Amino acid sequence: MSKIVTIYGGSGFVGRYIARRLAKQGWRIRVAVRRPNEAMHVKPYGVVGQVEPILCNIRDDASVRAAMQGVDAVVNCVGTFDARGKNNFDAVQHEGAERVARIAAEEGVARLVQISAIGADTQAASDYARSKGLGEEAVLGHFPSAVILRPSVIFGPEDGFFNRFAGMTRLGPV
Repeated sequence: MSKIVTIYGGSGFVGRYIARRLAKQGWRIRVAVRRPNEAMHVKPYGVVGQVEPILCNIRDDASVRAAMQGVDAVVNCVGTFDARGKNNFDAVQHEGAERVARIAAEEGVARLVQISAIGADTQAASDYARSKGLGEEAVLGHFPSAVILRPSVIFGPEDGFFNRFAGMTRLGPV
């Protein structure tokens, strides 16, 4: 029987590459997202029924728990660049990461991977880096064997950052 993984934020720029790779390795994948109807692009990463977007709110215990029922592994890719609103740095990158790790430990999940960021530090001057650092600390507090990855800036064909700037070069002289 195939192993099952839940990828929180699995339809985002990093998560979709993880989902694609795990599908090729034979995993059954739950892509936990806020709007499953906008994540249908992940379904063709595997055979019919292998990759499924499911509704999940990273700020809600019951929602996070439902998405991880019966899985072998969890990958948390959820992140934000929004400092304000209900999905702000702290709610998503600190409290959300803590919630995923705590519930994974309670559910007996075997493996947890937390995608953080280079410069993550609980004492950072940047709210973004501080929230990532607090998230890492919370993850390890609940799930000491978690693997935490700290990538630098990630860019590629489908990113929303560098491609936006590249598009702006068409608007005027460089």
